[in-house]
Amino acid sequence: MFILGLLLLAATGAFTGLVIAGNLSGGPEYTVSVLGQDIATMNTLAVFCSGLALALIFCAGLSAVASAAAHRRRERPRTHATRPGGIGR
Repeated sequence: MFILGLLLLAATGAFTGLVIAGNLSGGPEYTVSVLGQDIATMNTLAVFCSGLALALIFCAGLSAVASAAAHRRRERPRTHATRPGGIGR
């Protein structure tokens, strides 16, 4: 889960960065392109909704990383110091 969460975080971050870098000029209709390939033509509402979707995917990845890290903390074996003579001395 930890690696899947990190993969989601990295993928959404990289995709968002590439889309923003490649589409700085705009108008009422935006042609979204990534790495020189035109993906879609979107209006302002579609761009806003796709941003919400990317934010939700990012949060899902962040949640997966956080839950995996919390699970790892709970799974560590507990070591108790015992006295040389055994229990109860």
